[in-house]
Formats: sequence, C-alpha cells, structure tokens
Amino acid sequence: MKVAYIRVSSSTQSLELQREAVQKENVDKIFEEKVSGTSTQGREKLKEMLEFVREGDTCYITRTDRLARSILDLQLIVKELTDKGVGLVATEQPISTKDATSKCFLDMLGVFAEFETNIRKERQMEGIAKAKARGVYKGGKKKINVEEIRRLKAEGYGATKIAKELNIHRDSVYRLLKK
Repeated sequence: MKVAYIRVSSSTQSLELQREAVQKENVDKIFEEKVSGTSTQGREKLKEMLEFVREGDTCYITRTDRLARSILDLQLIVKELTDKGVGLVATEQPISTKDATSKCFLDMLGVFAEFETNIRKERQMEGIAKAKARGVYKGGKKKINVEEIRRLKAEGYGATKIAKELNIHRDSVYRLLKK
C-alpha cells in the first residue's frame, strides 16, 4: 500500500501543494496535520501513520523537513519504518531508504533541517533581546488569573477543583500558589 504523510506548521498554512504532490504518486491513504515539526509530541497523524503502515508499504513525503525537524526524530522515524519493512520516498528530494547513498543523503537533509530550526530560534532570541533592550517586548500576556486561584483556594477548593474550574493544569495551580 502507498501511504503519504503531509504536514504544515500552523493552521493558517495550506496542505494543498503537498497533497497534490503525493497524489501524483497514486497514494492510497494520506495522513495530514497542521502542527509544528520540531518535535514528535502532539503529532497524532504521524503516530497514526506509523501504526497503520505494514511490511511492504511505502510512505511518501514531499521533503524530509515535513517528517521531522531534528536529526534524532528523523532517524527514529526512519528506523521505525525500516524495522517494519516500510519504504520511505520523498517526492521533491532524491532520497529513499532503498540504498546506502539515499540513506546518507536522507541523514544529511535531516541535519540541515535541524540546523535551519536552530538558526531560526537564534534569530528569534536575538530579536527578543533587542526588543527587550528597547523596552518594547514585555513577554507573553498572562493567561491565568492568580487572584482567582487564591480566591478559590480561600473558599476551600482543592488544586484539582481549581484547575477544572479555571480550565488549567493542576501543576499550574500548585506553582502559582507557591508564589
């Protein structure tokens, strides 16, 4: 069976170009999601695809950075596919898991994807530092009302009940009550 995994980083981006590219390969099933690729955490469609594929299947992606943005994540995903007997093919890059040369090129592309992510983070941190120095950047807006947590605690609510009431994580309640 031919399956495809396509991904964009945010809900405002379109999957259409990737969808068209993998459909040219006559894939049977497409797993698609709109979530950051910097980690495998929270990538439910990736997990579904990895559970779905079977020996003899081929997984199509458009580019390696759609599959993973870190070399470790890429290698772990490729290992899982390879261990299951599933091939990996990129439609826009000359890579696959069929031979040693293609596998080497796959790893190099993974290194560059991770490098690109790290450079972007460094630039973002530099921009934040400059904005802070000018007094423009104040950080993210507080989303949790600490006074409301204290009020509910004073009324006898426990951390779990406060968390449910305010739709926040219980750990946040404990952390903010310590301040």
